[in-house]
Amino acid sequence: MKSLVIKDLHVSVEGKEILKGLNLTVNENEVHALMGPNGNGKSTLLAAIMGDPKYEVTGGSIEYDGKNLLEMPVNERSVAGVFLAMQYPQEIPGVTNSDFLRAAINVRRETPISLFSFIKSMEKTINDLQMKEDLAHRFLNEGFSGGEKKRNEIVQMEMLRPSLSMLDEIDSGLDVDALHVVADELNNLRKETGMSVIAVSHYERFYELIQPEFTHVLIDGRIVVSGGPEIAAKIDQEGYDWIYKEYNVQPASKAEEKRPSLSIGACAVRESVKGQTRQ
Repeated sequence: MKSLVIKDLHVSVEGKEILKGLNLTVNENEVHALMGPNGNGKSTLLAAIMGDPKYEVTGGSIEYDGKNLLEMPVNERSVAGVFLAMQYPQEIPGVTNSDFLRAAINVRRETPISLFSFIKSMEKTINDLQMKEDLAHRFLNEGFSGGEKKRNEIVQMEMLRPSLSMLDEIDSGLDVDALHVVADELNNLRKETGMSVIAVSHYERFYELIQPEFTHVLIDGRIVVSGGPEIAAKIDQEGYDWIYKEYNVQPASKAEEKRPSLSIGACAVRESVKGQTRQ
């Protein structure tokens, strides 16, 4: 059974410590909600797991499927099954969605996927996510609306079929209909593959759709309380004041966390997109 195990994790950005001894275990086919005020380490945690070089791990460990992720470059973490749906997906002019995804899929396979199989799979995925038919031929996220960028992250997730998906506020920018489409695809993929999920969101409405079994509240670089979905419901109704009082904690500065600047949701393509041979 594939598990993510994080122990006493310390992470700094430009010399400032953001995560201050965080512990978390995510087992196969579990959904974990990660909540907390802005600027307290949620995006930092996901970026550190994925391997963004801007985030310096100064202590602790991150293991996935028994392997030390900290010894693996980003592309190897991606091939190992770790996926990050970005809060701010980047535009990559000159690289089409189809070239990007086909290259990412091929580095996970012993033999390249056939063009017919790839086209069939991508057409189905585009239809499932209710995206425009020309998505495959558009440059990656270029000219996309905020909601289109978020749904395109889920297109990548469905095509790559990771074993652990991390969603960094994937619901922001989505209208009500798109939110249901994204949640349905996420739930369907979980049923098919047993994929684990860590989802960051400020809104209980999203959690109601994906039904996390566990909720963790991250404040000032640590998880201060963990429980079930009732925690998200209480935060939605009362905010975080009750946690500050009950657990005697204070939030970090409300300044936004530095966010990952690279679209590493499918970073296994780093060099592969460049030399991809059409078949």
